[in-house]
Amino acid sequence: MENPFRTGASESKKQPVKKPSVLLEIDAWIDSTLYESRFAYGEFWEEVVIFFRRFRARGLPRAFAEFFSEGLTLGAGGLVVMLALALPAADEIAGNWRSQGDFAVTFLDRYGNEIGKRGILHSDAVPVTELPDHFVKAVLATEDRRFFEHYGLDFFGLARAMTENVRANSVVQGGSTISQQLAKNLFLSNERTLERKIKEAFLSLWLEVNLTKEEILKLYLDRAYMGGGTFGAAAAAEFYFGRSIRDVTLAESAMLAGLFKAPAKYAPHINLPAARARANEVLTNLVQGDFMTEGQVAGARMHPADVVLRDTVESPDYFLDWAFDEVKNYILDNRLPYRSLVVRTTLDQDLQRASEEAVQFFLRQNGEEYNVSESAVVLIETGGAVRAIVGGRDYGLSQFNRATHAERQAGSSFKPYVYAAALETGLTPEDVISDTPVTWRGWSPQNYNRRFAGRINLATALARSINTVPVRLAKDHLEGTEPIVELTQAMGITSPIVRHHTMVLGTSGMTVLDQATGYLTFASGGFADQRHAFTRIVNGRGEVLFEQRDTDFKGTRVLSEETAISMNQMLANVPAWGTGRRAALKMTTAAGKTGTTQSYRDAWFVGYTGNYTAAVWYGNDNYQPTNRLTGGRLPAMTWQRIMEYAHNGIELRPIPGVPQPDIPEGAADAVAENGDGPARRERPRTLSSAMTDFIQKLADDFERAPQVGTDSLTVASTGKR
Repeated sequence: MENPFRTGASESKKQPVKKPSVLLEIDAWIDSTLYESRFAYGEFWEEVVIFFRRFRARGLPRAFAEFFSEGLTLGAGGLVVMLALALPAADEIAGNWRSQGDFAVTFLDRYGNEIGKRGILHSDAVPVTELPDHFVKAVLATEDRRFFEHYGLDFFGLARAMTENVRANSVVQGGSTISQQLAKNLFLSNERTLERKIKEAFLSLWLEVNLTKEEILKLYLDRAYMGGGTFGAAAAAEFYFGRSIRDVTLAESAMLAGLFKAPAKYAPHINLPAARARANEVLTNLVQGDFMTEGQVAGARMHPADVVLRDTVESPDYFLDWAFDEVKNYILDNRLPYRSLVVRTTLDQDLQRASEEAVQFFLRQNGEEYNVSESAVVLIETGGAVRAIVGGRDYGLSQFNRATHAERQAGSSFKPYVYAAALETGLTPEDVISDTPVTWRGWSPQNYNRRFAGRINLATALARSINTVPVRLAKDHLEGTEPIVELTQAMGITSPIVRHHTMVLGTSGMTVLDQATGYLTFASGGFADQRHAFTRIVNGRGEVLFEQRDTDFKGTRVLSEETAISMNQMLANVPAWGTGRRAALKMTTAAGKTGTTQSYRDAWFVGYTGNYTAAVWYGNDNYQPTNRLTGGRLPAMTWQRIMEYAHNGIELRPIPGVPQPDIPEGAADAVAENGDGPARRERPRTLSSAMTDFIQKLADDFERAPQVGTDSLTVASTGKR
């Protein structure tokens, strides 16, 4: 019998021996290669070190070498930073900026009265070589003495200005060059931010590279605001002295050169003594800058310039700036070749003056108390005609249009857009939602009073400006912010609305014009009315390029009728018993919403009646917090003051879906008082819209009718030739 154990042993001896794995060989090769490479690199680096030891600097040469090395490092980093800072400035010069400024437009108000001009045709501009020598010297001595020596930025001039300001303990000289000021006038705004100053510096260098000194000076003299609604030295000479810029005297040149610093403060048709005192400073600058001698300026000192008497009524400059941009966009978009135009706008001068007066009144009365320095207003008639724009407290001090260009956080005044989007999904004002703590993507907003009301219906939540409710609406019912953004765009809002979830409480920046446009949709019953600045454009030959009456601007329905009525009913609660009680009107129903942003940086009231929609904003240009100013205070009071004036003597229309209250006879003409200010002036009675359209049509027919000659009149009356 065979032994089974011996059989297994013999089989085990016959098994083949395993060969080394290929992967193991590769691993060994990698290890050896890395080791040898490291060893070779070490030898190479040692040779490099030994080689460079020959150049090792010691003592003073080493200090210079270290300084040079650090300089190269910092310089490379600085170039990267400079490139990053220059990229936003590059966006400002995109497009044909020269041709866009080649316009000359005369503006009329809604009734055909001239209200101002904008632009200057390059063919009509006076070349620098034809300007009086003493005028050019006066400008350079006052604005930029080293204009022909620097390259856009004058560090010596800046140091000199800082020294003089410290010595005088006030701002007596500016450090900006003419190139910097031109960059601001051409491409930027007057907004006081670090970003704007950085852009200004880069753009001034770009101007110096791409334009000659004479071209820069000419553009500066043609584009600068000179007070009295005039732009450019040539227009100012005609307005103030009634003569061409070629013929101005030394005294008149000094007065014109003094306007660049503060045209509103030194405008001679408003404050002639201040203008003459400023002109005397310019004459001193001519002597100190070695442009002229004291003997040469003595005659101008003894015989200061006189001005042509003008009406002191100021032009609606903020409105004109916006209308000018709208006209240019229309002409360029339609590729029309015309540049000299007459435009009938939608402006109502009475409403414009009332809006300006309301802003100035409350800033003067309460600005210091609330630490607020600026305000902006837009007033739009139902149908889309923009009747008034206030872009700031003083156009002469700052031409930055806060109504059309400043994008400020909307705060709670943004909530109606959230509610409207939610109602479009089928919710109603009576639906109940929970006002309890809510967290959305790590964000837990609080109510203004830090308390919660529990179960509350949508109408009450909006009137009391509860914060948690719109958050729940967006989170649970809209499933995000995209429907809200789409709705705002459909309503005509052009401000970029962010899609971050915090936007439901108004963290997006919006212009005052866009706020008025958005709420106009509610006032129009759900139609996004086309806001417009003009109704007629005529070229220099009298040919009508565009004509459309206010009643012809038809809106597009963007909200259902049910949603529009519900929103109007809910927003009517805000002035009635909600956060906007100071905006309530005596003669008609008002609807709207207050808004206050974090740290009280922005305060809003946006509201409407059946006749008008208006948005009011208060804040500071430097984003400094106000002294706890809320939208229910100055903004609501300003809105009410404007609206009570606007509704005097007109046919009152109801808000769609909101019945008019029973108003005692004569209450519509009553004048409400705000604070301790003077009585509000009553608005002159105006024509109805139908009668206005009829008169405009009649005037247009007369303009188109052929002229009847004298001979024809003789034949008609005598029957003889």
